[in-house]
Amino acid sequence: MTEPHKPDPAVPPLTTIDDSQRIPRPRQPAAPQTEPIRTTADVPPGAIAAFAVVGIIAVILTLKWGVPKVIDWSHHQDWSWFTQSTATIADPVHAYLTAHTAGLPLTASSAFVIWQGVGIASLALAWFTGAVGARLTWIAHGVCSVLMVWDASPAAGRPVATALAVLAWTIGSFFALRGLSLRPLINIHIHNHNHPAR
Repeated sequence: MTEPHKPDPAVPPLTTIDDSQRIPRPRQPAAPQTEPIRTTADVPPGAIAAFAVVGIIAVILTLKWGVPKVIDWSHHQDWSWFTQSTATIADPVHAYLTAHTAGLPLTASSAFVIWQGVGIASLALAWFTGAVGARLTWIAHGVCSVLMVWDASPAAGRPVATALAVLAWTIGSFFALRGLSLRPLINIHIHNHNHPAR
């Protein structure tokens, strides 16, 4: 039979050390806090003035030479692809509104203008404000537009016209639905029960 392990007499057990004699673990020094950058106080006035002069010269040069060159370039480009793709979406919508506003006080032209205005306004408001109502209006406008294009397009070109309408709406949604996440937001509150309330 083996003897039970005997504690070393040179090392007293932990229970014999009085609480007043225990040495706490040294605290780690906190990381130094960086000073916030104050651009108006940190940048010399001469640098601000030089930057303003360079900016004004750049704006003048852009207005004098850049804008005329861009206008001249745009006049020599073939924009038929843009007008044709726009008409592929807008013409079926106008035809749908013409067919379904018969007998209403609202004319097809007025309904078409309202359709365009709601689309532009909801896109702009959703883009700049991120409001839920503007985003919902943009989504409803897109769904209605795609359905109208599908209904009023010629049967042979219906898939292509609908696909172009969906692509146009998704491109606009890059701006209207920016920052929108489908992942649920979970708030976790951790309560530390080891420290008494202050």
